[in-house]
Amino acid sequence: MPSTSPCPSSSSSAFIGSKSQINKHEFVRLIIEYLYSLGYKKSASLLESESNIPFKSSQLLYLESQILNSNFDNCVETLNNLDNLNEETRSSALFLVLKHSMTEFLTRGDDLSALSVLRKQVSLLGIDKEKVHKLASVIVCSEDKELGKINGKANGNSCIEDLRRRLVVELEELLPPPITVPKRRLGYLVETALIAQRDSCIYHNSRNRFSLYEDHCCGRDQVPTETVQILDSHENEVWFVQFSNSGEYLASSSSDCTAIIWKVSKEGILSLKHTLRSHQNPVSFVSWSPDDTMLLTCGNGEVLKLWDVETGTCKHTFGEKSPIVSSCAWLPDSKRLVCGSSDPNKCIYMWDLDGNELEAWRGVRMPKVSDLAVTPDGKYLISIFSEKDIRLYSFHTKTERVIKEEHPITSLSVSRDSKFLIVNLNSQEIHFWDIVGTGTKPLKYTGHKQGKYVIRSCFGGVDCMFLASGSENSQVYIWNRRNQKPIEVLTGHSMTVNCVSWNPTQPQMLASASDDQTIRIWGPSRTN
Repeated sequence: MPSTSPCPSSSSSAFIGSKSQINKHEFVRLIIEYLYSLGYKKSASLLESESNIPFKSSQLLYLESQILNSNFDNCVETLNNLDNLNEETRSSALFLVLKHSMTEFLTRGDDLSALSVLRKQVSLLGIDKEKVHKLASVIVCSEDKELGKINGKANGNSCIEDLRRRLVVELEELLPPPITVPKRRLGYLVETALIAQRDSCIYHNSRNRFSLYEDHCCGRDQVPTETVQILDSHENEVWFVQFSNSGEYLASSSSDCTAIIWKVSKEGILSLKHTLRSHQNPVSFVSWSPDDTMLLTCGNGEVLKLWDVETGTCKHTFGEKSPIVSSCAWLPDSKRLVCGSSDPNKCIYMWDLDGNELEAWRGVRMPKVSDLAVTPDGKYLISIFSEKDIRLYSFHTKTERVIKEEHPITSLSVSRDSKFLIVNLNSQEIHFWDIVGTGTKPLKYTGHKQGKYVIRSCFGGVDCMFLASGSENSQVYIWNRRNQKPIEVLTGHSMTVNCVSWNPTQPQMLASASDDQTIRIWGPSRTN
């Protein structure tokens, strides 16, 4: 019987690599396993022969021989003698072997021997009683016994051999290293190394797969750092910008009482499509329908209006009594919308496209709402109220969770994957929260300037791995989500930057709106 301990060190198990951290014996076994998994059986077998390092350990080969030759008592003894095996794994392995042993007894019609294995061996393993009861039911089930009595027939022998080989595979999947080699472990290690390199790259902003031949490191040209276009069609401060969900349009709103829809060309150049003129007061907020066919506009002293994107016409003005709406959001079906009011009514409305009120949250429990959003998956309504509270309301469970901040919140933004939210605080911090999590402490980002005005931030880039924010010092700040300090500070505006929006389909395009009456479109540097 072979040793039940791991193979002793030899010249083949020396450590290799530039820092001598890789066990050569283990590494070669992983290579062999991966070659087999790729279907390169001849290459794997040749490597086993040339390296004198077997893919299967002596313990596994011994177990395999015992199983294929129906020596189940010896197999049980081998498993009981294996070192470095926790009792739970040992019991599970023994259960598989004894279960198969019972199957073979039943196949030969030897019910008494099968019952003896169940009573004298299986019952002592401490296995879940339900599994034992199911095994016992096999013995008393006449149908299963009749199916088992096929001994001596060609197909019966073949069936038994297949079951034995399946048992070997099950044990391979159950028993730990170094008795076995984890499936596709080498591929997992390489992929983990690639992901670690990607995650440590603060500028990574591409879905392109990168090469194994060299270490991965992106440059600044992967993120927007340079002004590529200035839009100056507004006649007063620009308070809000937002790209459409497809990235084909940009909407902006201004204290000049208008909103503008801009068309984004395939080359990344923006042109004016429609100027929306109907509001009598400054427009401070816009929201795209999920299908990008409609746009909502509103303001702190304004009503909510619905616009047709293609024609630029106003389709509807919401509210019979023209309630003041400060923020709005869409449900995923593009047929329903919610809005938050900052007027004395103190409520959140849900309307259909014809202005029919579907639901409303009113009363003393609904104080002034300063901002709100619906997660893209439609599961949560998130609102900012009482200045310092974030309310997460579940449409499905009709329950809510409240996150309390210590400083007044000025704005809210939700990630496209519906997992995270960020809020700007007048304490010059941006806080990052997990929407479905229960964490009590957010990630915090600093560097921008904010104390007096409403400053808006956004998620952006591939997998929303970046944050961007305006600032009262006329600059735009960009963070990698893993870094508390900004990785880029963009200069160009001459007054406060109120809002930023990252193009969801062109991850290197960013828009910013400023009190200097312009919108800047930012792209990657053309000099680096």
